[in-house]
Amino acid sequence: MNRSVPRLAAVGPPRLLAGLDETAWMDRTAHLAVHGPAPGLSTGELAELADDIGLRGRGGAGFPFARKLRAVADALGRKGTGGAVVVNGSEGEPGCLKDTALLLYVPHLVLDGALLAARALGAHEVVVGVTRADVRASVGRAIAERGTTGPATGVTLLPERFVTGESTALVRGIEGGPALPSGRRIRTSESGLGGAPTLLSNTETFAQLALAARLGAAGYSAAGLPTEPGTVMLTVAGTHAVETPTGLPLPYILELCGTAPGQGVLVGGYHGTWLPPGAVRSATVSRDSLAAAGGDLGAGAVLPLPETTCPVGETVRVARWLAAQSAGQCGPCALALRPLADALDDAAGGGGQRALDAVRARMSAVERRGACGHPDGSTRFVSSALAVFAEEFAAHALGHGCGRPVLGALPLPAEERPPAAPRPFAATGAVRLPREQLLVDWTLCRGHGLCADLLPGLLRLGPDGYPERAVIPVPARMRPRALRAVRRCPALALRVEAAG
Repeated sequence: MNRSVPRLAAVGPPRLLAGLDETAWMDRTAHLAVHGPAPGLSTGELAELADDIGLRGRGGAGFPFARKLRAVADALGRKGTGGAVVVNGSEGEPGCLKDTALLLYVPHLVLDGALLAARALGAHEVVVGVTRADVRASVGRAIAERGTTGPATGVTLLPERFVTGESTALVRGIEGGPALPSGRRIRTSESGLGGAPTLLSNTETFAQLALAARLGAAGYSAAGLPTEPGTVMLTVAGTHAVETPTGLPLPYILELCGTAPGQGVLVGGYHGTWLPPGAVRSATVSRDSLAAAGGDLGAGAVLPLPETTCPVGETVRVARWLAAQSAGQCGPCALALRPLADALDDAAGGGGQRALDAVRARMSAVERRGACGHPDGSTRFVSSALAVFAEEFAAHALGHGCGRPVLGALPLPAEERPPAAPRPFAATGAVRLPREQLLVDWTLCRGHGLCADLLPGLLRLGPDGYPERAVIPVPARMRPRALRAVRRCPALALRVEAAG
């Protein structure tokens, strides 16, 4: 999704990124020189260690790792079969690069954690699922350096889609099937790769496990908060992969990356929530602090929105992309996310209270009804934007807009930005649309002339460069163009309203 190469940074002594000040890629020799050999631990010892350091999944859900490990061990005991370990390195979130950074530069640390768990469980196979060719090459090189001892270890390249990282989609893709959610509530701890009990967790989770196994609980807890020990990897502004101890002020991390809270900060990525600037200024890098502020660290994406861009337009862009990322396998995802994006676009274009009400109705039709978490995550993003940018949405839906251009500040794969779909006509009865007119506010107009370029044949400029008329009837077919002209007028001098 995000094809850029992450800019690495560490606050304080690096742990996960240790050694990268000396070399661009941690080969096996450099890795062992920095970290030493990985110890061998039993399943019980590994689970106890994970409990002691409060290790949770770093891919978004934050599930306690020890519980997942014990669930796989119990399933293996009941079935008497071999198991597997899967590293989720798909990172389908466009605002995330931290797992990419780990697999690109320190793959041996990730493999250490996965193999540590595999040996403890007696698993026969370890597979790393990725979506970038450069990441696959890095992991493949590290696997080759290790030789053939221990569980069979491989790396699989999967399609770049937002839903590829869903557990059943990841397993299906590794097995050669479609990398799409199965639509069934299946726990991989019971039936994962090849139907065997499978320990599936995120890239950073396994890297943190490898560190903790070497440092011990006390050594690991020497950094970070007592309640949330250790460090965490963040992706800031879609470009910086930053390792930081927990507990540091979030504004400090933003400042180190050359940015600021701006109009607000999206935490947890495109299934996450927006924090207003005031909440950001008092937040720290920790689950508890962000939860108290109304957010969730999720997969570690931290996306500040600059003052110079339109938050409404940015929300519409991401909502359209999320709709295009649907697996198309359940009604709420296949049939409701695109209409939700259309309703948002209508509100952004001056659709009035009706459009805002339609957005909320679309969200309520989606929530808690999807076959996977994509519909709920998408509506969470939209709902949060409506709350944090309420004034801007009202200005667009009911007034002149916010006057800011849409700069594309929220990262999306440029080649995958879906075009706005034509809105289908709903034949629900004979409806006569009210006549509308375009009004020019002479007290604001500065003669930029952009409106004439956007409305050829409807609005003409006089010899002085200003519109010839202040009131211009708008045919129904020209309404979208007129609303576009309203949004793009630099002086906010245009508006569309019902004709008297």
